[in-house]
Amino acid sequence: MESPRTRALQAAVELLGTEGLRSLTHARVDDRAGLPKGSTSNYFRSRAALMSGVVDWLAEADRQAAGPGGFRPATAAEFVDAMCGLFDLITRVNRVQTTARLILFLEGSHDPVLREALSRGHAALKAGAAEALAALGATDPEVAAHTMAAVSEGLILHRIARHDDVDPRPTFELIARAVIPVAG
Repeated sequence: MESPRTRALQAAVELLGTEGLRSLTHARVDDRAGLPKGSTSNYFRSRAALMSGVVDWLAEADRQAAGPGGFRPATAAEFVDAMCGLFDLITRVNRVQTTARLILFLEGSHDPVLREALSRGHAALKAGAAEALAALGATDPEVAAHTMAAVSEGLILHRIARHDDVDPRPTFELIARAVIPVAG
């Protein structure tokens, strides 16, 4: 059985991802999580603390999903396959979590504390991608990782917000060819 704190975070993500930002209240989270009234506020004293807690929880889920070895494709083709698999995972299987994250990204545009929490998770993901790209021979792995992140975020936004079912493979292959020597 999950801890009450974890249940609250799961419920908060579900509310954000299915009903939007206005649905995120301590009372609604308690109700959705099946917790006694006031439980969520024991862990997250304010709505801002709850949103930051969700961001940190989602970032930890990302780290765990990457596994202990992290993101380590051995070839450009494996890199593209991994990016396509990740894209499908986050836009189909984990669509609710991704929608919640996008809502928090928008909220972070005018909330510096939330923006900082989001930036930490983003920086960790980009660092992992830069490491993988460096191992594959990218001449400027930081720029390559930034490019891959920016394009991925655009594709994710289109799939989630517009229900655009475009195949990401040609886009990821194009980037791989541009940043990885002799990418095939």
